[in-house]
Amino acid sequence: MHKDYYKILGVSKTATEEEIKKAFRKLAHEHHPDKKGGNEARFKEASEAYSVLGDKNKRAQYDAMGSGNFNAGASGFGGFNTSQGFGGFDFSGFGGNAQGFENIDLNDILSSMFGGRRMRRGRDVQVDIEITFYESVFGVTRKVNINSRLVKQKEVNIAIPAGIESGQMIRMDGMGEMIENGQPGDLYIKVHVKRYPNIRKEGYNLIMDLSIKLSDALLGTTKNIQILDGTIELKIPVGTNSGTILRVKGKGVPQGGNRRGDLYVRITVNIPEKLSKEAKKLIEELKKEGI
Repeated sequence: MHKDYYKILGVSKTATEEEIKKAFRKLAHEHHPDKKGGNEARFKEASEAYSVLGDKNKRAQYDAMGSGNFNAGASGFGGFNTSQGFGGFDFSGFGGNAQGFENIDLNDILSSMFGGRRMRRGRDVQVDIEITFYESVFGVTRKVNINSRLVKQKEVNIAIPAGIESGQMIRMDGMGEMIENGQPGDLYIKVHVKRYPNIRKEGYNLIMDLSIKLSDALLGTTKNIQILDGTIELKIPVGTNSGTILRVKGKGVPQGGNRRGDLYVRITVNIPEKLSKEAKKLIEELKKEGI
């Protein structure tokens, strides 16, 4: 569901930082769950909007991408930087304040409205999940069950983005332990990717190893090869050497919209260990020709 954070806070797209903060203070004071008649859903919605618009970098990215492509809940699906240099996702910066906002301490704002009392916060929860290589390339939605003191078990949908690397973490704000009269903790998901036999990922590109016969390398051929999402025809040029890399455009990792990285096929030429008498004779003829 697309969310218009400006509309949620009741401010214009040209609003100043102070106007955004003032609008959030008003909504937080009105809807805080600790207050009689408070509205927890509206409070969380306003908090989410402020976590984006109250941060200069996130606000710029939100304005550039539009509400339809921005996912604040996954802390990084909107294109933040990453220390691992992968695909524009930020799965590493988890050292922030109680809400996980890089430059905003929501508790400081709320404590000023509630007599200096800092809000209680539930524990952060971490889970490990394993996905297939295919799912890591194209993305997948998984469900996990989270235990908490208020709710014995709750089911959470986790949107795993296309191109995620094994060992990376996703943070979901407010999806951790729930406590009475306080803010829920965050949920951290560590992703483990199963290996694939002959394909690996480098950024948005896929690298594939393909073994061919010596005759195919010398004479050239066209091969139907199975890739992750179907079958393609790959043309092997005449005189292809072992180690040659052939590029197939648009068959790599999805980058958003209709864009994808490329597939690079690394060729290995099989040299037979044993030759028949006839094959040896042919090789001798080739040798005479200087081949």
